[in-house]
Amino acid sequence: MASILPALRLVSDPSRLRLLLLLEQEELSVAELQEILAKGQSQISTRLAQLKQAGLVDDRRMGKNAFYRLQAPAELMRLLRHAAREVPEAEQDREALRLALRKRKDKMRRYFDELAGKFGRQYVPGRSWKGVAEALLKLMPPMVIADLGAGEGTISQLMAQRAKKVIAVDNSEKMVQFGTELARKHGIENLEYRTGDIEDVPIRTGTVDLAFLSQALHHAVHPERAIAEAWRILKPGGRLAVLDLNRHRFEEAREMYADLWLGFTELDLERYLKGAEFRNVETAVVYREPEAPYFETVLAMGEK
Repeated sequence: MASILPALRLVSDPSRLRLLLLLEQEELSVAELQEILAKGQSQISTRLAQLKQAGLVDDRRMGKNAFYRLQAPAELMRLLRHAAREVPEAEQDREALRLALRKRKDKMRRYFDELAGKFGRQYVPGRSWKGVAEALLKLMPPMVIADLGAGEGTISQLMAQRAKKVIAVDNSEKMVQFGTELARKHGIENLEYRTGDIEDVPIRTGTVDLAFLSQALHHAVHPERAIAEAWRILKPGGRLAVLDLNRHRFEEAREMYADLWLGFTELDLERYLKGAEFRNVETAVVYREPEAPYFETVLAMGEK
């Protein structure tokens, strides 16, 4: 590095400072930095090129990917660590980095992602997602389940086959009426529908074994309150499962599906669950749609 002054001018930008702090902890690809910082590829690549030109980072090729590593002197990094106290996003970056590194190591997840992409492409008599779901549901122990934001209750009706009791909650009176009539028609006596909001659940505290939010959280005005309500109604040792969309940019979803949020990142869901005091929190992207707008489904689980 020819001079310290150009480097100081360069890292006075919080975005470039955050990049250096991340690369101090781990060598990272552009894709991983995109995920951690929630920034576009062009923005990150431009800033990395500036840092590389200044001699603060270096890169190496691995197949089609470029991995960036820190080259900045230790004296400069000590100064930047102090400056990071003035950048509130730096603390969030550390959490996002931890999640990204966990995903990198998770080879089994990549294997199952590939397997899931093949499932159903070729016809195999008797094999279907519904059949697999029914089989897995039969293996569940009898329990009290709350299906929050249940809609007409398709999933509730499936779970009721094995559950001790299912309470389906939805804020649409018409959905509740339709689901109630459907359950009565099919003689499902352990399924009860209740009108209510997922941010103010009409279920007594500590009475549920499993709380389930399937594609409902992005309709909540305050998602963290919905997660806190799920924690409230669970018994000690009870579990929460959240299925929702990964964060996306399909703005039309606000009009087409009345979505308030354009999905959530794994880190968002992890923060919500940990903020509500859930333990043993796990997240994963469990499905990627093969057609535009290529929605992804995220699963988050935690234990009270």
